[in-house]
Amino acid sequence: MTTPQLVPLDGQLCFSLYGATLAIGRAYKPMLDDLGLTYPQYLVLSALWEADGQTIGAIAERLSLEPSTITPLVKRLEQAGFLTRQRNPDDERQVQVRLTDKGRDIRVDTACLTDTLLRRSGLTVAQIMALNDQVQALRDAVAAGEPA
Repeated sequence: MTTPQLVPLDGQLCFSLYGATLAIGRAYKPMLDDLGLTYPQYLVLSALWEADGQTIGAIAERLSLEPSTITPLVKRLEQAGFLTRQRNPDDERQVQVRLTDKGRDIRVDTACLTDTLLRRSGLTVAQIMALNDQVQALRDAVAAGEPA
């Protein structure tokens, strides 16, 4: 029986992606703090900027998270005045989430995140977009359990 070859951490894609995620999070944190947002709250707002008036379940699906993870984020965003929640009168199990003016207006202030990523990475917009496409293809293939 042969001993499996150990791959050093720097040779493991999962570790590189993890480290990149942490580094980006550290770069974004001061700006998000200034806006009164956490990164997960920013993601919820981003989902609503794509399509306002979604249910908690739809937001959770878009972010690949559980609805039980989204609910406290939405509650805190509502308390901060970024959005409102309302039960669907046709189906009480569904909670509709809508942006307030404050929630729509803060989108402009988040442009600094992209600017910071471009500046600190040294990559062009085209390079960032190509890398993002590759990472998404990897994510989708791994999630589906088959080759890309």
